[in-house]
Amino acid sequence: MKFFKVLYIVGAVVLLFGAAARVFMPEYYAYVYLTGAVLFALAQFMLRPRNTSLTLRRLVVQQQLAGVLFIAAGVAMFVCGSNEWILLLTCGALIELYTAYRIPAELEKQK
Repeated sequence: MKFFKVLYIVGAVVLLFGAAARVFMPEYYAYVYLTGAVLFALAQFMLRPRNTSLTLRRLVVQQQLAGVLFIAAGVAMFVCGSNEWILLLTCGALIELYTAYRIPAELEKQK
């Protein structure tokens, strides 16, 4: 479990670095971003809580959808020549932001 928490943090940092690296490493940013997105999404899928309420399970599925959108943005960096990947990244980030606030509130409500 601790391994996946470290993987989650490392994936998030590499993902953020890859998105920002477009400015100063235009030839490698997609590889860095996609690596971080895969690590981040993998950790999200492995860290899902078990035996929880329906609301919490729905929020976790939404969080996993955000991880898939991050990976889709990385693939779009390779496939599309321009900035279409930014839309996927933004949608994933908004879903991730929503679930980052709602999941702890739901866990607190269950206690």
